[in-house]
Amino acid sequence: MADGRHHNPALQPENFDASELTNAFEQLMRNKRFNQLQEQSRASSRTQSPAPAAMSPGLYPPHPSRAPPPPPPTAAQYPPQMPPQTSAQSPLLRSLPIVPAPPQDPASLKFRNLLHVLSVTPTKYENPGLLDEALAHIPLDRLYSEAEEESQIMQAQAASVGGKPEWGYQDCVIRALLRWFKNCFFKFVNNPPCARCGSPSIAQGMTPPSPDETARGATRVELYRCSEGMCGSYERFPRYSDVWQLLQTRRGRAGEWANCFSMFCRALGGRVRWVWNAEDHVWTEVYSEHQRRWVHVDACEEAWDQPRLYTEGWGRKISYCVAFSIDGATDVTRRYVRSPTRHGKARNRAPEEVLVWVIHEIRKKRRENLSKTDQRRLMKEDEREERELRAYTASALAAELNNLFPQNTTTGRPEDQKTPASRQDVPMEWLDTRQRNHGHSGPDGSHNGR
Repeated sequence: MADGRHHNPALQPENFDASELTNAFEQLMRNKRFNQLQEQSRASSRTQSPAPAAMSPGLYPPHPSRAPPPPPPTAAQYPPQMPPQTSAQSPLLRSLPIVPAPPQDPASLKFRNLLHVLSVTPTKYENPGLLDEALAHIPLDRLYSEAEEESQIMQAQAASVGGKPEWGYQDCVIRALLRWFKNCFFKFVNNPPCARCGSPSIAQGMTPPSPDETARGATRVELYRCSEGMCGSYERFPRYSDVWQLLQTRRGRAGEWANCFSMFCRALGGRVRWVWNAEDHVWTEVYSEHQRRWVHVDACEEAWDQPRLYTEGWGRKISYCVAFSIDGATDVTRRYVRSPTRHGKARNRAPEEVLVWVIHEIRKKRRENLSKTDQRRLMKEDEREERELRAYTASALAAELNNLFPQNTTTGRPEDQKTPASRQDVPMEWLDTRQRNHGHSGPDGSHNGR
């Protein structure tokens, strides 16, 4: 070289591989954890109490094994509305394992109660009468025909390259259901039109539900007034959570869309999850037997397997995404937040140890009556999904490292390379709702947009 320095060709940017970086990073984190445990062991041995002859009761504290337990912390020791041991740093970046711990402080107990209330939602989809009623609304022949055609096309494309089809037949059935539900069945409501003259209406706030609305599952009602001065009539918009009623009204926002669509997926034999997001949105996950993983589905956006839509597409920052099913609950935040530093939000509703404890509690409650075989099957699925979520974190870190070098190409899972839908692709009525509404829509006090 002209400057007298020698460069190793193996260190050129184009020679870096994401998988090798991932393995190296995982090995580094294992070594770090091992060293931390060694340091803790040495520190524990160094802090052993001295011999009794050299110890004065008035100068030295008792040995930890003889010391009384410390008094429980008081509420005054913590800032208001802030549970202890809670860090704004995402747990996705921590190397230490999380040991489940029951909730102790008021904020953690409140979060636990909220998750238990939300976990009841997918249990309503198991009503046989409700599923029969849903099937009566679904054009099965049309959906099966579209699914068969799409499945054959995928098989032909895969056969031409000697590979495996991306999606199976059952996945194609859900995809056909998604298109029909979005375009033919359900209607998005921003401000409901006046029932008397059809003019647009103006939001007037919230009003208590009537006895009839309460009996049909409405816990709150939005009130609107006709914008036409000569009319001036009022329009009520009950926010129903009862899926029976949604089959009749066929309208709502994200909460109603996800609730009704998830039930339709269950009626067609799919395994479904109802996903709650702390930042005022809900959606569905459907299990793909073909790919042996849970797939993101947002009926309101007609989005299939686009988990990065909300962060990289809409520019959202997300704290919690918890998926609830008839088999339990799972924290799936890592599926939707690939870069915690850019798109993660402070998880300060409860310590991470409490969240893990509550999720295990819900799983135990939902699975206690299952057979041993089903319990083992679900446990293996949980382990497989945990590996998948860890892989997302490792791939994101490897991608960040690769971005440090110029002239580098992206590697990794195919779904990681998909371009998420941009914010401009989202319906304007949906964005207007997010910007204008400031009410409450659920037990967690989320906004009207849900």
